[in-house]
Formats: sequence, structure tokens, C-alpha cells
Amino acid sequence: MTDTEIGYIDYSEMNVDKNASYDSLKGRVVIITGAGQAIGRGYAHYFSAQGAVPVIADINGDNAENVKREVEAKGGKALAVQVDVADEASAIAMVDAAMSAFGRVDTLINNAAIFSQITMAPFWELPVDEWKRAVDVNVNGAFLCSRAAVKPMIEAKWGRIINVSSGTMMMGRPNYLHYITTKAAMIGMTRSMARECGKYGITVNTFWPGVMQTEVERPSVPREMFEKMTSTQALPRQGTIHDLAKAMMFLCSDEAAYITGQGMIVDGGQNFI
Repeated sequence: MTDTEIGYIDYSEMNVDKNASYDSLKGRVVIITGAGQAIGRGYAHYFSAQGAVPVIADINGDNAENVKREVEAKGGKALAVQVDVADEASAIAMVDAAMSAFGRVDTLINNAAIFSQITMAPFWELPVDEWKRAVDVNVNGAFLCSRAAVKPMIEAKWGRIINVSSGTMMMGRPNYLHYITTKAAMIGMTRSMARECGKYGITVNTFWPGVMQTEVERPSVPREMFEKMTSTQALPRQGTIHDLAKAMMFLCSDEAAYITGQGMIVDGGQNFI
């Protein structure tokens, strides 16, 4: 299999699928946390291609700036913001930066999470500090960013919040209890947020991506494991950024205006509910 077939993202020659068109995204300001690399980076390119303005928020400021330059090199507009999603002041500053630059925040994609470098072990052997950090970033981070971003959405009577979960949660995958637990929390968070935000014209949904390899190395997940998981899918190929981004854009568009409190699983049919 080639790198393209198994889902690696080549951003130097990235072909954004122009057939995926959502005109309602034009001019929308989309905050994407964890967008300095991997899947979040791909979302930034896709939203920009639709005329949206991605706010590339990442704990690594250099990475965020690099993605901003990539988007601008293709004729798009973007803002890079260094953020620690687990820090309340930092999350507020992220939203303030977007408001200062563009006067609006339309969409928040809570994509940032600790995963690629986490310890893989039975839960009784997991470092307690690592458990706490996963909860702090993956759960508290989504709460703090949503808490900050929802305020301009309420004022505008329009908004989209996407809480990113994971297909691994559906599998109850062993030796990742800290990650699985935090991604399960996204479901409850989404449903309660949807109830609270609906009267303001704000939808809140959960997005569950499936197996995908990116430029970020995962020491605990060898390539053979990716291939094994892919073989169990109804569609036996690894997902690509094109698969994920097109579905994500739909949830953030006007076309999904009557969908809220739901979970969209984009995993090639690995998990059914």
C-alpha cells in the first residue's frame, strides 16, 4: 500500500477535494484546537478551501504559525494562536484573539487531545499523573474552550460546537483507559451542551474518527496494528483526511442545522450503533 492509500497526509502537495462544497462555510470563523499538526491541520486546509477562516490553535505556537503560512500560501486567511486548552485564561485568550481579529466566532472544533505519546498499559499500571493530564486536556480542555467560545455564539444566535471523541472508545480498547474514558466523556458533554445551547441556534455534536495514520508518530501503535484494525472494517481501507474533513465540514455547515446532540462515526464501518 502507498502512503496515500493508508491515510498519511502530505501537506506539501495536499489536494483538497473541491467537490465537497459547503457555501455556507464561506466567511465563517472556525477555531480548531490541536490544529498545528495531524488531522486538525487537515481540517484547517479544508475549511480554508471553502472560504472559511481557520483559527489554528495549538500548544505549539511554531506549529500553529507553520500551518497558518501553509493556508496563506494557498490564498486563504488564517490566524495562529498558541493555547493551552487546559488553562482557563489561555482558552479565553484564544477566543479573544479570534474576536479581535475577525469580530466573530462561528464554530469550535474541540480536536486537541493527548493520545500519540501516552502510555499503553493495564489501568492499574498507568501513571496517575498521566491519567490526570489526559483528563485535564481531553475533558477539561473541551469544557474550557466551549465555555469561552459559546459566548459570542449566543450573541450571534448561531454556532457550531464539535466535540471530538474516537472510534477506539466504541471498541473499549484495552490498555488505553485514560484516553478511552476521556473520549467517552465527550458523549455526555455533547448531549447536555446541545440541550442548553439549542434555544440560541447553536448545535453541538460529537465526531468519532476512525483509524488513520498521520505524520505524528505513535510509538504504542505499530503500523501492523493499524492494518489489523482496518481489516475488521466494513470498508477495509484506512481513512484519509478527505474522509474526515468532508464529514466534519457537513456538521459545521447550514446543511446540518437540524442535527444536534448526535454522534457522527466516520470509521469505515468498524463500529455500529
